[in-house]
Amino acid sequence: MKEYLIGLIKSIFDAPMSYMTIKFFVLVAGALLLYYILPKKFRWTVLLLGSGYFYYDISGSRKQMLVFALGIALSYVFGILLDRSVNRKGQEQGAKEQAEEKKKAGSIKQKLLLTAGILISASPLLLSKCSEFLTGSILHTKNINWIIPLGLSFYSLQIIAYLTDIYRGKIRAQLNPLKYGLFVSFFPIIVQGPISRYDQLADQLFTGHSFDQKNIIRGVQLVIWGIFLKLMIADKAAVVAGTLFDGHENFSGFYILVAALMYALELYTDFMSCVTISQGVSEMFGIRLMDNFQRPFFSTSVKQFWGRWHISLSHWLRDYVYIPLGGSRKGRIRKYLNLLITFGVSGLWHGGSWKFLFWGSAQAGFQIVGDVIHKPRNRFLEKVALPETSRLRRLLAMVVTYSIFAFGLIFFRADSFGTGLSMVKSAFARFNPWILVDGSLYQLGLSQKELWVLTTSTLLLILVSFLQERGIRIRDKINSQNLLIRWSIYFIAIWSVWILGTYGFGFDAKDFIYGGF
Repeated sequence: MKEYLIGLIKSIFDAPMSYMTIKFFVLVAGALLLYYILPKKFRWTVLLLGSGYFYYDISGSRKQMLVFALGIALSYVFGILLDRSVNRKGQEQGAKEQAEEKKKAGSIKQKLLLTAGILISASPLLLSKCSEFLTGSILHTKNINWIIPLGLSFYSLQIIAYLTDIYRGKIRAQLNPLKYGLFVSFFPIIVQGPISRYDQLADQLFTGHSFDQKNIIRGVQLVIWGIFLKLMIADKAAVVAGTLFDGHENFSGFYILVAALMYALELYTDFMSCVTISQGVSEMFGIRLMDNFQRPFFSTSVKQFWGRWHISLSHWLRDYVYIPLGGSRKGRIRKYLNLLITFGVSGLWHGGSWKFLFWGSAQAGFQIVGDVIHKPRNRFLEKVALPETSRLRRLLAMVVTYSIFAFGLIFFRADSFGTGLSMVKSAFARFNPWILVDGSLYQLGLSQKELWVLTTSTLLLILVSFLQERGIRIRDKINSQNLLIRWSIYFIAIWSVWILGTYGFGFDAKDFIYGGF
């Protein structure tokens, strides 16, 4: 028995860390204990040490660590140089002229510093995406083996926002290199976000928080919900989606519809799961992260959808790409062009290939079409007795928006742009709706029992989302119950995930989808 326990513990700690491993939660528990023992002014150092250990363990490569540390060091230096350039000029000109100066685009020196800082600090991201596009989409060869640190796409955007905000005079540079390193490497968000701004996160990281039992409880609640989303929905939907996409040549008609809907469900719950766990862990330390999702599938337009989906990225693209391009201030044609550029950047951020570029551009195209037909569509719907206040109209709009997004994900998930086109074509090649009810879905990797678990879990997600959409805070409702009811809810939730969650089917807990972007 002793040897078994030793072997079990050794296997747990020898395995690579991820947000779904026991090893990660041991790290969290140890960091929490040390965080609340130390004096407040030193508590940020616990977060720094925990982040360093987490990143070293999860990366498993000294070269990746070196590239990561170099990116932090270079952006730190450029941040200070930018800060001195912006604020020295303001001090020389006086407070009034300083305010005017910050409204302007800035001097040539400042622009050069900003451009150099972004290009050099984010060079691993730019090189990885450019090489991926060049080798995969143009030369059709294997990708160049760049050393790509984990979380590169997320922390690079944080660095770009940090340097840009200094240039704009919105924030001052962080002079302490260790505190700046903590901002970039904070372990709950380093791999998959949410993409946080310096002015949103810095004070929370550097100011020691008092112990509050409510923060621990609310954090644990979020972690349980995140694990539920991952094991009860995302990884079950992934089985069906994977079967259909990986063997797409064997399926047509409504099978392709099922593939799109299942992958949309998988992508949403997988990503929200990771972010929810990140929020829960952060809340245990008294740190509040922004919501990255606000029930996007209740959206009634593609434009509204992108205000609710991956909010930290959408806001980043708005503030650092769309608005600097001119936003909607320079006429309708320029607005549409800016939308195409912005969502093209979004597509390439997800991956350097034609399929991602097409997917991003299509999201802009849907918004442009929606804007063009907005008035005639409203007039038509009014004539057919579907005013804006109609519940049926809202329901139809939600179904259409979800269908557009899900159908677009065929290109997002397919191996290539050509494969995506082939799948779209095969979707219209056969009319076979009976597969939805004749048991054919049981041949796609999940048994009837597993499909029922997936369906029930999804219905629970819809119910929770519906209540949240009506302004009902589920955690507050749970916390207002007596001790017996609260712990009964926790026990049922944990037991359900433990017994019914997905652990087979080639499941790999470290494979969160957005960790690959």
